[in-house]
Amino acid sequence: MNPPLEAAARAPLEELFAGLLPVVLARQGDLLAIKDARSGSYVHVNPAMVHWLGRSEAEILGHGDADWFDAAIVTALRAAEQTALAQQGPLLSEHRFEVAGQRHEFSVLRLASPLLDDGPRWLCSVWSDLGAKRQREAQLRQALEQLEQQQRANEQLRRELADQALRDPATGLYSRAHFEDQLRREVDLSTREYREFAIVFIELDPANDKVRALGEPARGRILDAMGRLLRGGTRAMDASCRYDDHRFAVLLSGVGVATAHARMEGLRRQCASQIVVLDGEELGFTVSMGVASFPHTAHSQDELLQACSAALAEAQRRGGNHVTLAAIRFEA
Repeated sequence: MNPPLEAAARAPLEELFAGLLPVVLARQGDLLAIKDARSGSYVHVNPAMVHWLGRSEAEILGHGDADWFDAAIVTALRAAEQTALAQQGPLLSEHRFEVAGQRHEFSVLRLASPLLDDGPRWLCSVWSDLGAKRQREAQLRQALEQLEQQQRANEQLRRELADQALRDPATGLYSRAHFEDQLRREVDLSTREYREFAIVFIELDPANDKVRALGEPARGRILDAMGRLLRGGTRAMDASCRYDDHRFAVLLSGVGVATAHARMEGLRRQCASQIVVLDGEELGFTVSMGVASFPHTAHSQDELLQACSAALAEAQRRGGNHVTLAAIRFEA
C-alpha cells in the first residue's frame, strides 16, 4: 500500500478512536482536558471537567489553571505537566488539594503529543477521582467487615445451640453423655501418661419440711443453686454434669484423692450454708458425696463408677451432709 492510501486508511481509524474515547471516559466518570503545551491554556474539556471546574465551557477555553486555582496548586500541576512534556510516554501522577473548602484527590494520566519543529503541541490529561474510588473501597471494606461479624455471630450462635443441646436446662450443667465421653478420654489419658484423676458422685440429702411443703418450685430453685455452685467451683478442664434426676457427677482432671476430698469438702460446706429463697422463705439443703480416684481405687472405668457409687452410699448411710472416700485397693 502506498503512503497516500495508508494515510487514507488511518484517518477513519483515528476518527473511530476519537469518537470512542469521550464515551469511555463519560462511563467511568473521568475528566478530560487538552491544553496548549506552550501557553498552558485549555483548548478542549469534556462535560465532566466543565462540571468539576464549575464554569461554562466558554469561560474555560483559552484560560489556564492560574485563573481559578491558587499559586500552590498551579505550581504542582505545572510541574507534573513539564515532566510529562519531557518524557516520551504517558505519565501517571496523583494530586491532592483543597478547593473552596473541599478536599480533592485525583489520579492524572498525562500524554504529550510529539514535539515538532512547526505547529502546536498538545498535552492531554485524564483525571480519575480517587476520592470516589476510595469511598467505594471503604464502603466495600465496611460491608465485608459487617459480613464477617455476622458470620462470627452465626458461628457463636451455632456453638451456643450445640452447647445447649449438651446441657441440662434445670442446672445448666452438662448431660450424662458428655460426662461419660469426658470420662472415657480421661481414663485413656491416665492409662497412657500414668497420672491420676478423681470422680465424685453427689446427691441432695432428703428435703426438709419447708422444701417439701413448697414442692417442685423449691426443688427447682435448689437445683439451680446446685448448678451454679458446681459451675463456679470447678476448673475449665473439669467436667460437672447432671448425671440423672437425683445425682450429680464431677470429673476432676489430674487431681489425686486427697486434693479431690479437700475440694469437695469445701463444696459441701458451701451447699450447707447456701442461701436459697422462694416466696420469701429461706430454703436449706445439704448433699452427700462419694469420691473415687483412678487408678488407686479402681483399674477400669466400670470399677471406678462402682467404687464412687459405694462411697456415696456410705456417705448417705452416715446420715448425709458428708464426703466419703472410696476404699483404696491393695494388691499383692
